[in-house]
Amino acid sequence: MTTMDMTEGVPAPRRADGTGAPLLEVRDLHVEFHTRDGVAKAVNGVNYTVEPGETLAVLGESGSGKSVTAQAIMGILDMPPGKIPQGEILFQGKDMLKMSSEERRKIRGRKIAMIFQDALSSLNPVLSVGYQLGEMFRVHQGMSRKDAKTKAIELMERVRIPAAKERVGDYPHQFSGGMRQRIMIAMALALEPDLIIADEPTTALDVTVQAQVMELLAELQREFNMGLILITHDLGVVADVADKIAVMYAGRIVETAPVHEIYKRPAHPYTKGLLASIPRLDQKGQELYAIKGLPPNLLHTPSGCAFNPRCEMAQDICRTDVPRLVPVTERDGAELPGRGSACHFWKETIHG
Repeated sequence: MTTMDMTEGVPAPRRADGTGAPLLEVRDLHVEFHTRDGVAKAVNGVNYTVEPGETLAVLGESGSGKSVTAQAIMGILDMPPGKIPQGEILFQGKDMLKMSSEERRKIRGRKIAMIFQDALSSLNPVLSVGYQLGEMFRVHQGMSRKDAKTKAIELMERVRIPAAKERVGDYPHQFSGGMRQRIMIAMALALEPDLIIADEPTTALDVTVQAQVMELLAELQREFNMGLILITHDLGVVADVADKIAVMYAGRIVETAPVHEIYKRPAHPYTKGLLASIPRLDQKGQELYAIKGLPPNLLHTPSGCAFNPRCEMAQDICRTDVPRLVPVTERDGAELPGRGSACHFWKETIHG
């Protein structure tokens, strides 16, 4: 169950039992990029938590701040031009933003791993996949080349790459897109991390392969009891794997909810628009819905609610006052666990 911290920005979720620290807790995180044209506020007060064995799906269009938040967690932001003016990133209770570069390097890969969206560009084209997988064990565990190769084969078999022993010496371009993505998953799993961040892991894959990759991720997560942050723009991808969802727009979280609740009753017009744009079998031949307009330029974010220029429900207050993420309730006032919305008219949206 989630409780709301009614401070400016978005709520900071807490563990249901009130004991211990979450695996990961992001508190009031801000990320800016200083450019010649001004300061782009890419992340503007993000809060969320991830527990062991839990999957958080972070949704939103390109430019919403999903990947930038992940890069800040991993410590791979380019700084400059990037800057983190405020916030905390607590991993197992320790603030990574206060760690030295050496301390964060020890966490990356070993404790937190990332699966990038473009496997072909993420893998080194002139090194075999076996060498690249084995490097994790050689660098972090001091293994010999022979032992590292054996571990690489084991990883390839674990992510169900056929004929792993024969293919361990192959190069990235010799694998299909789906198989390359499995190799990326194998690299992330190599040191059995506590948390994996998957940034658009099924981009450019066909629907069947997408389903296979997501099923594999979910299976491995259960096996290792890992926390998983799944970054995507596709609501259809997360329905069967996520526990909870955070919807981002223009650097802010605008809605939070348990996964199935958000499909039944969205509490923000932006989420409602994303759901309406998913192709459905019962609407064959009909024109697909599209949210009008484009995401805002982060150098010149609209005043008030950033979504107001595209929102069909926008009124004067939406153009002047930034809505805070507040608890979502039933008509009788009973709080809905884990639900929050940053909309002045969330009641009309969810109960409409």
